[in-house]
Amino acid sequence: MPDVIVVGDGPGGLSAALFLAKNEMSVTVFGKDETLMHKALLYNYLGIPKMPGPQFQQVAREQVTSVGGVIEDVEVSSVEKGDGGFTVKTADGREHQSQYLILGTGPANPLAESLGIAKEAEGLAADRNGRTAVDGLYIIGWSTRLKKIQAIISAGDGACAALDILSAKAGEDIHDFDLIEGD
Repeated sequence: MPDVIVVGDGPGGLSAALFLAKNEMSVTVFGKDETLMHKALLYNYLGIPKMPGPQFQQVAREQVTSVGGVIEDVEVSSVEKGDGGFTVKTADGREHQSQYLILGTGPANPLAESLGIAKEAEGLAADRNGRTAVDGLYIIGWSTRLKKIQAIISAGDGACAALDILSAKAGEDIHDFDLIEGD
């Protein structure tokens, strides 16, 4: 059982998975690589002068798996909250459990709504770390800001959710940055 399940394999979901896996949490991402990033051309993503969305997706997915994240190319059909965490059912009939669930599924998020998350004018209700009123549930990216969205904002949302989970596990606030060896 992974510590965290991420539903959605766009910039937000992959960013969350990267931070979590890099910090030795087990994470499984569910997504069919059908994100709108495949239609994007990145010009304004800090650190990337210009990159087609399909290339970005390939690089990001490889980066997540290179640090131990698992990506399953299957659709999630339902999610449920129980005493021990979450149960995610996939279209192929399997069930998966985790303590934490991150939903980064784009503007429509029926999975979050099925868990009782309020839909507000700007999007689904979550704090700046993606934390919702449901313990262990995070919503990131486009679902939380329907009118003002960018790929880099979604990636930042994923990083915030991951750092919040990592801090909860550590029992104190943590940061994640690496130093050049020898400096």
